[in-house]
Amino acid sequence: MSWILEPFETAFFARALLGGVLAATICAIAGAWVVARGMAFLGEALGHGMLPGVAIATLVGASPLVGAAMSAAVMGLGIGWLTRRSRMQHDTAIGIAFVGMLATGVIVVSHSGSFATDVTAMLFGDVLAIRGGELVALGAGLVATIVVAAALHRPLVALAFDERVATTLGMRPRLARLGLSALVIVAVVASYQAVGTLLVVALLVAPPAAAALWARSMPAAMVGGAAIGALAVVGGLLASWHLATAAGASIALVAVGLLVASALLHALVGRTARETTAADAAATSPIPHPVTVPERTA
Repeated sequence: MSWILEPFETAFFARALLGGVLAATICAIAGAWVVARGMAFLGEALGHGMLPGVAIATLVGASPLVGAAMSAAVMGLGIGWLTRRSRMQHDTAIGIAFVGMLATGVIVVSHSGSFATDVTAMLFGDVLAIRGGELVALGAGLVATIVVAAALHRPLVALAFDERVATTLGMRPRLARLGLSALVIVAVVASYQAVGTLLVVALLVAPPAAAALWARSMPAAMVGGAAIGALAVVGGLLASWHLATAAGASIALVAVGLLVASALLHALVGRTARETTAADAAATSPIPHPVTVPERTA
């Protein structure tokens, strides 16, 4: 067991574990709704859209986490404005905002000669560099995520099934959409430090999707996603320590691997259940008796 416990005895590794678990829990709460609504592209777009904010914050000496939050908020507001003020579809607005923010970030980075090492951290994360202040921010983000998800649970459930029904029932779908966007923004910003802008969707989608295969309710999907995300963080950090691999990429790869394993196990269990049901039905069904046809007499 020493190969498991030894890495976490160091202070920076313990902070990485705590920060990664907090980020995974935030992502599980928001990601459960992302999976239910089929909004994985929004998480991916926001992850890339944080690049200009992170780059500018790095240039001026501010916190990259603050820059990521501001950039994601600007992109979220831009998507909302495009969908409200025009007849543009939601995915089209996301694509336009995604390209615009990413291009802006690339321009900012290309005009600076001091991003040789920072670009790698932005794209793939630096979970091992999490500090105490960032842990406090992650804790506050988790509390805010739980409060928003609990307050908007019923509107989000109605929105996930049918927006027109939500409007008819007075569930305020516009508020629910804003709340869901806020949840995704917080989750993307929270997991940025752990896995970077390129891999942020791994924590946002993979653990909740793996849990959704087994869960029968949204709270169960959130709890299961948080557990699977935490397992991905532990596995990724251990792989990074013992195999000398990038921590953020290792966490993302383990998260995807757990999703694949969950899907395979779910398919196997479902197949076994179907075969058992068919066998039980065949065993309990009455055995047909041969029908005797009387001979015709002349």
